[in-house]
Amino acid sequence: MADEAEAAPPGTIEEPLDIIRLSLDEKVYVKMRNERELRGRLHAYDQHLNMVLGEVEETVTIVEIDEETYEEVYKATKRNIPMLFVRGDGVILVSPPMRAAG
Repeated sequence: MADEAEAAPPGTIEEPLDIIRLSLDEKVYVKMRNERELRGRLHAYDQHLNMVLGEVEETVTIVEIDEETYEEVYKATKRNIPMLFVRGDGVILVSPPMRAAG
């Protein structure tokens, strides 16, 4: 049985925020409330999921109803932001970068 007082190796995941810690200085995907998506380099975060992202591409999707056909029309607007503070209470999902198995 392993001693619980031992420090975990640097690349292991023992709690949810470890995934975020292992993604520092890497590109992450962040899904926000109100159909907002962010892709950027994670510079810092805290326990509330407040984050500082750099080199951010923001995508906002708006759904409108066509007045003639009553079909949903999706419009996506994108913009690039050099540095962005993200407030954690708007975060729905944080996806770390894909890593090769091995």
